[in-house]
Amino acid sequence: MTVAFVLQPEHGYVILVGVLTGFVNAWAGMKVGSARKLYDIKYPQMYAEKADKNFNAFNCVQRAHQNLVENLPVHFMLLATSSLFRPGYAAIAGLVRVLGFIAYVQGYASGNPAKRMNGGFGYLGLFASIGLSIEAAITLINSA
Repeated sequence: MTVAFVLQPEHGYVILVGVLTGFVNAWAGMKVGSARKLYDIKYPQMYAEKADKNFNAFNCVQRAHQNLVENLPVHFMLLATSSLFRPGYAAIAGLVRVLGFIAYVQGYASGNPAKRMNGGFGYLGLFASIGLSIEAAITLINSA
């Protein structure tokens, strides 16, 4: 049996969350670019060396962005699959995750790695997205 999907008006919010995620990624990348200039870390060097006096400060900014980049594929996949049947809830969950990314990057980039936990609330959005995606998978499997 084939399942037909109909885009609902709430899918527009899902799209906006995806666009917002792209802007957050660009913002975090610009923070790295600014830190490169401030701490004189030249390309292609990924991280500052321990001998560098700004080792911790730069690496915290770089690691914050790198962690965000590492999470993007799963975030986008869950955003898409969680929205199949409940796009409104999926958009809310995705937005919570993105707000968590912002707090995470802001905290980590402060130079105090412990402050990255300020974004821990974003996991609520992640877990909600996982639940909605599992529900979508089960719904599709049971439609056969």
